[in-house]
Amino acid sequence: MIDVCLLGTGGTMPLKSRWLSSALVRHNGKCVLFDCGEGTQIALKCANFTFKPIDVICLTHFHADHVSGLPGMLLSMGNEGREQPVLIIGPRGTRKVVSSLCTIAPGLTFDIEIAELINPDETFYFNGFTITAFKVNHAVSCYGYRLDVPRAGKFDVEKAKANNVPMALWSRLQKEETAEYEGKTYTSDMVLGEKRKGIRFVYSTDTRPTESLYENCMGANLAILEGMYGADEKESHAKIKMHMTFAEAADIASKANAQELWLTHYSPSMPNPQDYISEAQSIFPQTQLGFDGKTKTIYFPE
Repeated sequence: MIDVCLLGTGGTMPLKSRWLSSALVRHNGKCVLFDCGEGTQIALKCANFTFKPIDVICLTHFHADHVSGLPGMLLSMGNEGREQPVLIIGPRGTRKVVSSLCTIAPGLTFDIEIAELINPDETFYFNGFTITAFKVNHAVSCYGYRLDVPRAGKFDVEKAKANNVPMALWSRLQKEETAEYEGKTYTSDMVLGEKRKGIRFVYSTDTRPTESLYENCMGANLAILEGMYGADEKESHAKIKMHMTFAEAADIASKANAQELWLTHYSPSMPNPQDYISEAQSIFPQTQLGFDGKTKTIYFPE
């Protein structure tokens, strides 16, 4: 399972009840932060999360409403006693941007590792999940992110017996490990059935509808996509500013057969997003308005 918390839903500038862009995913005690707009560390505290377990920070792009909270966040992580390295993933130029921001966050108690994205899509492998960065279409270089938690097949006793797998190795092979016994190698496929459906989460803001966004949202359990503008008459403005409307985000989720869509990154000129949700739900009924602190636990399907 994974825990998802939408920390900030504002675009461009915060409102009294709306922090800037950020979301957190937790899996097996490891936390991934997507974007870090101003106020993110306050939003984390309000949602009852702590800073220390954040192992990976994924930046979509370098506009201030997505990165300006980074120095304070890193300082707070250090103040909570973090010593393990933190990986920051972002577009080309991430090293320079992070270095500049960290001039006001000196003396960190942990190292920062940087992974700059060069290709249209790149995948990073972690213990128990993967993160795929995919390029989207904004005024500056911008990426969306897909997090996948795979799920092994069920343990098959009859298959293990048929393959003469020693019972002493069953537990290790069930964990998808490889084991040696009396000069012979045993692999997990000798005791497991077909892989089962895992969990897919997508986070993407600041983009026009793109094929890459559609492809990466395919079958997602939850997609958090920007809805900068609610009204359809704002579509021409959205095209100029390289953003999406509620309806365009809902159309992506519908065509990609996602299970659920949360809208985020609202324009400050739209104080009441609920006024426009019905049209998006007519396109994709599983559309929900995101709000600061909105949380959900996503379980593996039975």
